[in-house]
Amino acid sequence: MSDPSSVGGTNVEGESPQLEPTIETEEATITDDAELERTLGLTGGLAIGIGTMIGAGIFVFPGLAAGRAGPAAAGSFAIGALVALLVALPASELATAMPKSGGGYYYISRGLGTLAGTVVGLSLWFGLVFATAFYLVGFGYYAVDTLAELGIAVGDDLVIPLALLFGAGFTVLNITGTENAAKLQNGIVALLLSILAVFLGYGGLDAVGLIGDPSTPEQFAPFGAMPVLTTAALVFTSYLGFAQVATVAGEMKDPGRNLPLAMVGSVLIVGVLYVATIFVATSAFGGDRLAELGETAMVEVGRHYLGAAGAVAIVFGGLLATMSSANASVLSTSRAIYAVSKDALLPRRASHINLRYGTPHVALGMAGGPILALVATGRVEVLAEVASFLHLVMYGLICVALLALRRDEPEWYDPDFRAPGYPVVPILGALASFALIGFMQRTSQLIGIAIMIATAGWYAYYARDVTLKGALQ
Repeated sequence: MSDPSSVGGTNVEGESPQLEPTIETEEATITDDAELERTLGLTGGLAIGIGTMIGAGIFVFPGLAAGRAGPAAAGSFAIGALVALLVALPASELATAMPKSGGGYYYISRGLGTLAGTVVGLSLWFGLVFATAFYLVGFGYYAVDTLAELGIAVGDDLVIPLALLFGAGFTVLNITGTENAAKLQNGIVALLLSILAVFLGYGGLDAVGLIGDPSTPEQFAPFGAMPVLTTAALVFTSYLGFAQVATVAGEMKDPGRNLPLAMVGSVLIVGVLYVATIFVATSAFGGDRLAELGETAMVEVGRHYLGAAGAVAIVFGGLLATMSSANASVLSTSRAIYAVSKDALLPRRASHINLRYGTPHVALGMAGGPILALVATGRVEVLAEVASFLHLVMYGLICVALLALRRDEPEWYDPDFRAPGYPVVPILGALASFALIGFMQRTSQLIGIAIMIATAGWYAYYARDVTLKGALQ
């Protein structure tokens, strides 16, 4: 094996050299070469995946999706789940071969080279920033509704300030330790799933006519087939959580076992919950009524089925869900920045680790700042679609990277998990990911393309002399 390449004396091979403290403070020593600790188990991985996905999919999107596609929005979520599974299987193989923080960026950079890695790594940063901003705006809506249910009417003017406040809070929480953030995530997800089990159980029985008054079913696809596909492109943001598990691969115990189970398991669990939720919601109200209710339509669905108690439960559940999505996304955004910086595609200071907390505090700051700026716009659908655009590009290239690595089979490539159905599964995953981009709004497409062009410009300016190596040591 040849010597690792370096840029300005910086090791970019991804090795784990001895710790060499570079900056000392009163509280901690910060180092360029420290590695993140493996503190997350299978439960933590599932909590990140489920907790990230469940927020937007169940509590923010039903009103928006049903307004576009009617009851057929359930099909939109099913399409999203299928695309996610076609990518989750190849990503699981790559994750067990390269259990490093950074997820899709790391796999693509090692499989397809520095240019593709730079574009994807920086695009992943921005994609997660857009997604996190979307989750935080959703949180703001549910926080205002929670206050309204408690008899405190504050109006929508408080949505953005609350989102900004909690966005800053989640950033600080993640700086104090991954384990702290994971404990919060585990607790939120456990409580959230309990609430959903009761709600969907009762609502499902009512929807099929076993309890309650029968209702006249709405036409399944009142607007035709095309809105089902465009809605799938919109709601795909709901399925970004499984990839966020991969971004913390460097912090997972027994990654060969836990990564595939967490990634595939979270998609399957949440996909079923999404389809069930749309079925229950559209059984309660028609698509037009759900569209009028907007981001907090599920509150009125809960009220329809279970009265005031149902509304309170959904408000509380929505608050928990959007909190968990935002918290997990802040964590994953910082790890994407950390991984790109470790490879010297960004200034190395971004990968500094605070040894008191064991977290990449500089990367967390670089995540939190842009997130708060986008939250201030309040543009829910655009935020969601730009996040989907950038992630779908990455997902397609993950599948291409698997094909390239399987073809070349470098000596270091030894995954603990092999994706079934090779090469059909990664080929379908790539095609489906790229095709779904074509059904997005033009504004979202243009913003996504502009970000990718900017990242390619950064490569030409800063990173074109960096050589990455595929071997992991």
